[in-house]
Amino acid sequence: MTTIAQIQFFPDQASKMAGQVDTLLVWLILLTGAVTFAIAAVMIFFLAKYRKRAAADRTPPKAENLAIEVTWSVIPFFIFLGLFGWGAKIYFNESIDPKNAMEVHVVGKQWMWKLEHLQGKREINELHVPLGQTVKLVMTSQDVIHCFFMPAFRIKEDVLPGRYTTQWFKATKAGTYSIFCAQYCGTNHALMTGQVIVMTPTDFAAWLKTGRETVSVAQRGEQLFHSLGCSGCHAAQAAVRAPLLEGIYGSQVPLADGRIVHADERYLRDCILIPNTQIVAGFDPVMPSFQGRISEDDLFAIITYLKSIGSSPPEANIPNR
Repeated sequence: MTTIAQIQFFPDQASKMAGQVDTLLVWLILLTGAVTFAIAAVMIFFLAKYRKRAAADRTPPKAENLAIEVTWSVIPFFIFLGLFGWGAKIYFNESIDPKNAMEVHVVGKQWMWKLEHLQGKREINELHVPLGQTVKLVMTSQDVIHCFFMPAFRIKEDVLPGRYTTQWFKATKAGTYSIFCAQYCGTNHALMTGQVIVMTPTDFAAWLKTGRETVSVAQRGEQLFHSLGCSGCHAAQAAVRAPLLEGIYGSQVPLADGRIVHADERYLRDCILIPNTQIVAGFDPVMPSFQGRISEDDLFAIITYLKSIGSSPPEANIPNR
């Protein structure tokens, strides 16, 4: 028989952000509950006082009470404005991608999650992460709109076809936690689940070495960069004049139409799939489109390689604890 002590009102808290979200929710429930109770109490009082045949003065008041009007309008306004600011702070903290995070690529597909670590380790419906390490998820969909939801970490982000979305978390408690798709995506939507497995840094490092040996995502991206002919145009000695890509990631790129864009993952993706939409200033629109010719996994590998050019290899920073 289930006792009150066994009833779990919230999912497990496996990150610092989870505690912040739960605290905000508790205060929101308490304040809205208090307001609801106060309104109900006043309604019951007047229902009793002015019930039929009750000896009560029903003469309309002759004057307005400005102080009462201002009080019950201004005080709740500032209380709920404070809650809004509190929630906005948590939202913006979640929205800013942290630096030096361990990056994982996520592809949503009817009806599974495909995940790949920068070291080349791949998973299906499972995500192994080290305890105490910030993890950044770079996500896209292969078909329809999905939503990557991890209740224990209180994060949820839409996974969209044709673009990248990001989300991050930092696990504070070892264990196994659920992954769900929170956007209806077809017949077997309810079966699109998985697990996050939080391990100690030592165990995680050992897990990365299990199974068959793989090359890193950046190394695979470099191989694709050459095999697909990209180096024939974007190398320093190439016959075709094209922009050099060393150090392009994170830079400001001037375009032929006068705009200046930030070269992030989305910009690199668009340049590969729909290159004629963002022509670099001083160059001709001669690059062919790779739309439909390259998989999401290979596209991510090439982008990872481009991000690594001119900087240190994009390996996970595993803390020694």
